[in-house]
Amino acid sequence: MVAKTSRLLSTAFPYLQIFSVFGLTPPPQSFGKTSHRRLRWYLMAGYACYACLILLVVFAVTYFNIKAINEEVLDYHLADFTRVMGTIQKSLYSIMAIANQLNMLINYRRLSGIYEDIASLEIDIDEASQCFGGQRQRYSFRSRLAYFVGLWMILLIGSMPRLTHYAMGPYVSQPNKFLTEFVLLMQQLKALEYCVFVLLIHELVLRLRHTLLQLQEELADCHQQNMLQALCVALKRNQLLMGRVWRLEGELASYFTLTMMLLFIYNGLTILHLVNWAYINTFLDNDCCRYDRFFTSTLLLINLLVACLLSQRCINAYNCFPRILHQITSTSAVSNFPMLTRGLREYSLQMQHLKLLFTCGGFF
Repeated sequence: MVAKTSRLLSTAFPYLQIFSVFGLTPPPQSFGKTSHRRLRWYLMAGYACYACLILLVVFAVTYFNIKAINEEVLDYHLADFTRVMGTIQKSLYSIMAIANQLNMLINYRRLSGIYEDIASLEIDIDEASQCFGGQRQRYSFRSRLAYFVGLWMILLIGSMPRLTHYAMGPYVSQPNKFLTEFVLLMQQLKALEYCVFVLLIHELVLRLRHTLLQLQEELADCHQQNMLQALCVALKRNQLLMGRVWRLEGELASYFTLTMMLLFIYNGLTILHLVNWAYINTFLDNDCCRYDRFFTSTLLLINLLVACLLSQRCINAYNCFPRILHQITSTSAVSNFPMLTRGLREYSLQMQHLKLLFTCGGFF
């Protein structure tokens, strides 16, 4: 199992376990080489049946919610615009669930490769930093994961059912309301799954930046030919590792492109749907959910912004490398060692051409 060779993945796996319960990602135990191959197949077969059960639940929720909104539109004598928007918004429940299940099935090997790349990168980065005293981080990866993902997950799970329960109206039965709340949480947690992988890449970038800063300190007082040659090798190794991180981000973007695109569309359409019903209920005297609709729209918007914020933090850390390389170039030791000068120039050109952009295939 890859978690045994990676502390980062072992830290992130409890969150991934929660996502697998909601049918968003395969169980982490199904990845990596294991001696109990038959147990692994049993696990995957059981999870496939569980995923099919979740799909059936989503189909039922979609059907009953579309039926309820049609009845509500007829009773209130509303325009066809409300019926069409509501039907499309409810239909996205099933579309997103089908897309996520197909994505897990088609890109299973890609996700396995992502896990293996993270584990191997962590080992290689830690080995490369041993010559410079190892990694020293002020805030641990576990703390950042709990702060950005754990707290927001608790807030979503604790507040969204409360905000959406009464807003569904009397046309949806109580059992269907509970199932709908499960489906709504399942969809929104997809953004947090994406955030976990963004934080993993961010941690790898921070470790490479720490190693590069240590290399800069070593070069400041280094004038020995043998030592300069060793530092040149360390710089080249750092460059190659950064190229692997860039490729890892590309694999991550390919894996999440479809599901994150549908999540953006769904959240945007749901906010419009809530605004439309808020306008309709301004003409009613018994509207008790106007604040719930406002806070629900805020949660949906913030859930997308959290993913964008973490992506931008990782991009900012990545964009610090050209500045550090420029500072290394200005040291006196570099001018006396042409090989190091060429290595710095090559590294700078790589950073200019290989931009780290969390756009999920150019969508956002």
